[in-house]
Amino acid sequence: MEPNPIVFRDLTYIFLAAILGGLLAWRLRLPLILGFVIGGICVSPFTPGLRVSDVHTFEIFAEVGVVLLMFSIGVEFSIPELMLVKRVAILGGPIGILLMLGAAIAWGKLVGWRTTESLVIGGAVSVASTMVMARLLSDSGRLATTYGRVMIGITLVEDLAVICMTVVIPVFANSKNGDWMAAAWILGKALLLLIPLVFAAFKVIPPLLRRVKLTCNSELLLLVAIAICLGTAALAQAAGFSVALGAFLAGVSISSLPDLHDAHTQIIPLRDAFVALFFVSLGTLVNPTVLLNHLPLLGSMLLLIFVGKFLVWAMVVWIFRYPLRTAIVVAAGLTQIGELSFVVVQAARSSGLVAEGVFSTVIAVSLVSILLNVFLTRGAFKWITS
Repeated sequence: MEPNPIVFRDLTYIFLAAILGGLLAWRLRLPLILGFVIGGICVSPFTPGLRVSDVHTFEIFAEVGVVLLMFSIGVEFSIPELMLVKRVAILGGPIGILLMLGAAIAWGKLVGWRTTESLVIGGAVSVASTMVMARLLSDSGRLATTYGRVMIGITLVEDLAVICMTVVIPVFANSKNGDWMAAAWILGKALLLLIPLVFAAFKVIPPLLRRVKLTCNSELLLLVAIAICLGTAALAQAAGFSVALGAFLAGVSISSLPDLHDAHTQIIPLRDAFVALFFVSLGTLVNPTVLLNHLPLLGSMLLLIFVGKFLVWAMVVWIFRYPLRTAIVVAAGLTQIGELSFVVVQAARSSGLVAEGVFSTVIAVSLVSILLNVFLTRGAFKWITS
């Protein structure tokens, strides 16, 4: 088999775009994922200059990035940390997400969106980026504050909600005419298949990793960790679930076992490389022409994020008896969307529930929302300590 030089050239373009975009974001003290997506836009087939010839070639690499990212989120899904703010996170989190879904449906009826389209958009705008939020909190030394814990607790619940969305979206897409009862029935049957998957994740993976760790061979531990991560994702997909769910379960299975976190540590450099490729690949899919034709959608989503999310989360946190100032800061921090919103819309696009224009618009909205949120959150931090 002859090697295809075009693939290697395109791969070089993608990683160069990641490096240059990442350096620009770092210089401007912005989240790196912004730089990655902007770099992808610069080398996309829709913009002049250097461009990748076949974006779809890299979709499988981008999928690996999603799997490794969800595995990492699973490992970092701290149950004890969540318990510190359990009421507002476990109860308030789903309430806030449901309110955002309701707001998206209500707004969609006003502007003429289909119900399924409104639900997908509502799901995408309802989840903030844990990665961006954690970076902003850690950079400012506010992770241990009350509002910092509440923010992380809510975003962890949102991460879990995304897993549920990626399971529900394909099921709902396959039901006849979007029949809710049919979708619920199919989902109920599919959830039965989750039982052996959960059993394998929690009863098979930890003993296997412990046995490998006894070899004291870091290379072998890395290979086994990658095999477990990808293998669990493949099993989940074979059972009718998303690869993200399988990877997340694999991560959660070792989240409460500190002695096995070396497996996660070994994967981090590989994860970062594939996640960078994932975000650059997303950038290459942004078609500026399509985006210009969907400016009303872009404006609607930004309105839902910066007005709807702010009001919803401020109200939810305040209802759970936190001071109003804390509620306002938490709401300010959650007015953005990020990597998991891409996962939601990507699942919907693959299932045929939303058009290409919605996908491109969500990526653009995430860029704008993260950029504005950085300044909004930093301002809120200064305000609460003044």
